[in-house]
Amino acid sequence: MDFTTDAYIKALYQRTEAVRNNRDLCLTRDEQREWLMGRLKQALGEFPEASAPLNPVLLERIAYKDFILERISYSTEEALHVPVIVLVPKTGSGPWPAVLACHGHGNGQLDAAGLNSDYRELEEPGIHNRFAVQLVKQGMIVVIPEILGFGVRRVAEEMKNGSSPSSCSTLVSQLMLFGRTLAGMRVYEAMRAVDYLSMRKDSDSSRIGIFGFSGGSLIAAYAAALDERIKAAVLCGWTNTFAGSILAMHHCIDNYLPGILQAAEKPELVGLIAPRALFIESGVHDPIFPVQHVHSAITSLEQIYSARDAASRLSYDLHPGSHEIYGKLSVPWLYRMLTNEAVNQG
Repeated sequence: MDFTTDAYIKALYQRTEAVRNNRDLCLTRDEQREWLMGRLKQALGEFPEASAPLNPVLLERIAYKDFILERISYSTEEALHVPVIVLVPKTGSGPWPAVLACHGHGNGQLDAAGLNSDYRELEEPGIHNRFAVQLVKQGMIVVIPEILGFGVRRVAEEMKNGSSPSSCSTLVSQLMLFGRTLAGMRVYEAMRAVDYLSMRKDSDSSRIGIFGFSGGSLIAAYAAALDERIKAAVLCGWTNTFAGSILAMHHCIDNYLPGILQAAEKPELVGLIAPRALFIESGVHDPIFPVQHVHSAITSLEQIYSARDAASRLSYDLHPGSHEIYGKLSVPWLYRMLTNEAVNQG
């Protein structure tokens, strides 16, 4: 007799899938969307009841060849402070289209800009491929918050003893006791970053996009779904199915939302962004978000976008790399979307 749990999880997925399919038959498209939006909010957990004043403070300005870097600090909730890097174009004049950059696992916001702790350019850009610099060179102002649980926003003891490059596991456990999720807090802070972009005079609040990588794409996808101020989204190294990725292999605990598979598979959740512009980027050799399940997700998203008469607003690039940002097509695509009047009004 087999006492392992694999068969049980497989059966549980199949039963849950059948329930989802039967439910969808009973609801109109608009009813499905409204219901799913509510379930996503529920799964993300409680957000702070009121938005505290951001009270942004400029800490430093550094001039580089192609852009100005500003170090900013603001607060998203009482006792919750965020270090933020802002990259401002040197060419042209604002207000510029604006992008919220959501980094993945690693060293935090510095990875997105390809900088070390002294704010000097790294010799090797790593899997983030200096994507925030690619964006600012394209002509967009870029805001890079340090995501909760990374860099200097880890748990103090874990930073002191160097036990982990992230505090995801600790924060997931702690927040759960208060009815919150780490993913939910990160999405909430992403929406506060949009608040900050809307405050800046050099940022065009009507042309805000979001660009995420890996776990940062989770934040980007759910923030874009919930916040219609975000006009276009790029999701790199993440779009897939739950069954083909985080259910099939080990992933960081920050990827998991309670009960989310009872509501939908991942492509349906990403589809809540429709009819706004969406770009999917993934490496054909990505070992943790396998390409065959990326194809499946894209097929589902094509159906969702076609149903919303928005097929032209969905694009994708399956590049020859692994779990990394490519950017060759996605970065100029985002600029086009944020400067195209017809798309921007969609």
